Amino acid sequence: MKNKYSQYEDLCKRVIEEGVWIENKRTGKRCLTVINADLEYDVAANEFPLVTTRRAYWKSAIAEMLGYLRGYDNAADFRKLGTKTWDANANLNEAWLNNPYRKGEDDMGRVYGVQGRAWAKPDGGSVDQYKKIVNNLTNGIDDRGEILSFYNVGEFHMGCLRPCMFLHQFSLLGDTLYLNSIQRSNDLPLGQVFNAPQTFWLLAITAQITGLKAGKVFHKIVNGHIYEDQLELMKEQLKREPFTPPKLVINPAIKSLEDLETWVTVDDFEVIDYQHHNPIQYPFAV
Repeated sequence: MKNKYSQYEDLCKRVIEEGVWIENKRTGKRCLTVINADLEYDVAANEFPLVTTRRAYWKSAIAEMLGYLRGYDNAADFRKLGTKTWDANANLNEAWLNNPYRKGEDDMGRVYGVQGRAWAKPDGGSVDQYKKIVNNLTNGIDDRGEILSFYNVGEFHMGCLRPCMFLHQFSLLGDTLYLNSIQRSNDLPLGQVFNAPQTFWLLAITAQITGLKAGKVFHKIVNGHIYEDQLELMKEQLKREPFTPPKLVINPAIKSLEDLETWVTVDDFEVIDYQHHNPIQYPFAV
């Protein structure tokens, strides 16, 4: 099964062969778990890391990241962009439903994009992390701290979910931009299928709006796991041979952060040459 494009499948196989069963208190389910995995995605070669051993719905993944870059905190806004990924955590998470900071139906609280675009300062006001990054990179500046962090420990109690992929650091070498993304926890059958193309898209779109060339994404997964009710489905998926990855086409008219904040939709992105096996419906743990 191992080939040039099987790093996702190789990781899932490693979990099955080497993983340890861990009880997850939040979901009440056991996870087969490994610690530390490092994956690379070649944005310069436009090898879009969309899983091919089953069908993956890339538009929803891009819509979610676009919502983060807009600082959205409401599942309804994400639905308007074309993804329902936040419906369950906003409306079916019992702990969040009873949280006094929840503002009502579809509210997600201060998670992900809210932190990226409006990190609250203790002395008042907020910090727009992504805007600072875009401004610096546009001017050829890399202060070794072009970091987009969603992990605000002091406000965990004000959101429906702690961030899983919590940090993205951009690095500039000459006119080529690189991205290191760190993920504390990854549901490999479901989460990784979203997160890999999201990191690729984040580097590609940031390079485009800052006028830079895109290099590679380096994606670190700290805790990679497969839930017990996903295991047999994954074993079936791993019998399939991966195909050559597809390519991502981005509307060249997207030239600024303001464009991303205003008129851009998932229709401004296209995936071509996507060859894949049949879909597999994995259960989702809230």
